[in-house]
Amino acid sequence: MLVSTIQTYFSQTEKLGRPVYLVHPPLITSSDCEGAGEVFMVDPKNKKPASPSSNESGGSEELYFRDPKYLTVSSQLHLEAFSAELGSVYAFSPTFRAEESDTPRHLAEFYMLEAEFRNITLHQIMDSVRMLIQSVTNTFMSDLNSKQLLEYFADTRRGDSIEQVVDLQERWSKLLQRWETMDYTSAIRLLQEANDSKEGKLFEHRPTWERGLHLEHERWLTETFANNRPVFVTDYPKVVKPFYMLPSKPYLRDENAELSSDCQETVACFDLLLPFGYCEVVGGSLREHRLPHLIANMREKGLLREVEAGTAESYPFLRPNESLGSLKWYADLRRFGSSPHGGYGLGFDRFLAYLTGVTNVRDVVAFPRVWGKADC
Repeated sequence: MLVSTIQTYFSQTEKLGRPVYLVHPPLITSSDCEGAGEVFMVDPKNKKPASPSSNESGGSEELYFRDPKYLTVSSQLHLEAFSAELGSVYAFSPTFRAEESDTPRHLAEFYMLEAEFRNITLHQIMDSVRMLIQSVTNTFMSDLNSKQLLEYFADTRRGDSIEQVVDLQERWSKLLQRWETMDYTSAIRLLQEANDSKEGKLFEHRPTWERGLHLEHERWLTETFANNRPVFVTDYPKVVKPFYMLPSKPYLRDENAELSSDCQETVACFDLLLPFGYCEVVGGSLREHRLPHLIANMREKGLLREVEAGTAESYPFLRPNESLGSLKWYADLRRFGSSPHGGYGLGFDRFLAYLTGVTNVRDVVAFPRVWGKADC
């Protein structure tokens, strides 16, 4: 039902103001979109012996795709390619993360709803997320499944079968009420003040600007600051975010201007935190659409391959000893010009768990794959 509702939402061109096309990005990729190294490598069971020409590096077996390939951690890079041609697109597909996290919030295989738009602002993307979630929630509340869930949680005969009372009506209404928005720097300031008021004992991890938000920080923001309402946190430090994000402010001024150090500190992005412990469910950003800046970001993140000077193909803004490697196709999207664009990814299984009152995301997946367990 939720999948059908999502597809219906994106088909409402008059409401959205633009057509949004469903596309099917590949699941096997050549790059780690997030740069965190949490990828599953694709490797055939029956390998071919290496040919003489491919054995120069000393390897004994030939890779199926010649170079290492991985199960996708996000379809975003490919959605940018679709978007360059079609305008606004979305995809609903499985993604894979090799996280060594055995928690109720993590899966090794999960579904993501991802969307990409051209000529859009960050706040317009956030509005799109809010409209989508509220539209899906309204439809869900009127569906027979929601009525059955309400009856289930109202049944007193369950006794101690659940850890706590779940008020589904309350959590649904929170999505339909006013949402909070705050920038990351303000969030850190609030967290530090709250922690200092408790003599530094409120959080296990002291909030610091350079290290991002931990789960306990996100919970405090939704529960205490936002009174259990959804919270958009915007403009995270560049150092904790992937290479493809646009700086927060310079793009509003001069496309060709050199970026000052203070402008590079934060990026135009957001995370949507949901209450009741679910926290980050959506992440989005504007993408760096300027080739020289994108390559500079890749250099800072260590994503450029070092090669012998003069052996790599000449490419704009690369140094003689640098190669784009498997990300060349992505840089090519900007090589002859590009327009501002951005999008988001929504963790479908975590959102489903929120709507149904389930505390462990594994319980909304038929065959959960998690750290150390994939039995069937």
